Amino acid sequence: MLFDNALIEEINLLIKFPDSSMEGLKVRHTADKWMVDTVKRLFDKGLTTQDDGGYLTDLGKEALETATLLFGLMSPR
Repeated sequence: MLFDNALIEEINLLIKFPDSSMEGLKVRHTADKWMVDTVKRLFDKGLTTQDDGGYLTDLGKEALETATLLFGLMSPR
């Protein structure tokens, strides 16, 4: 199993979300196409509350925690 480019884009965008549940992220339709497409895929997967970002769902928060953990484990020390 390999991470394809779409999945890497999703993880990269996911980690841009604030840790706080009181803050969200909005991707405007004028943003780069990859970002608009990626945030829509995160919504389709049930990770965000809106198709242009919004807030992380409980599943999205879990995914963010996991991505952050993986990033920490894989980063050079």
